[in-house]
Amino acid sequence: MWKEFKSFAMKGNVLDLAVAVVIGAAFGKIVTSLVADIIMPLVGMLSGGIDPLKKLSFTFREATVNYGLFLQAVVDFFIISFSIFLVIKLVGKFKRKEVVKVEVVEAPAPDPEIALLTEIRDLLRAEKQSEI
Repeated sequence: MWKEFKSFAMKGNVLDLAVAVVIGAAFGKIVTSLVADIIMPLVGMLSGGIDPLKKLSFTFREATVNYGLFLQAVVDFFIISFSIFLVIKLVGKFKRKEVVKVEVVEAPAPDPEIALLTEIRDLLRAEKQSEI
């Protein structure tokens, strides 16, 4: 069982995925800080000095529903996903495009006997079709 786990864990795809998760988490923190510390304060200044989303809530009996925090998470998600999209596009531009050479191989000429039999077959079909 240990050998199977070791071979699974050392496959290239698993290691690539682990690196992607770590980098994605770090990138997510950067974008979250961008949203929380730069973009939303600017939105707050434009809306009259209030934080437009985080303070949105209502009270129902004894429970307080902070739907503004949910809306803030949605805004964060869209900004983070758009940022990741831009980074992926940028990386895609820098990748070298591989040139694939395709060789055209002509089919070998059929054996003369097979060619003659094929011609006879086609003539017989044509003759049979003309009789119908």
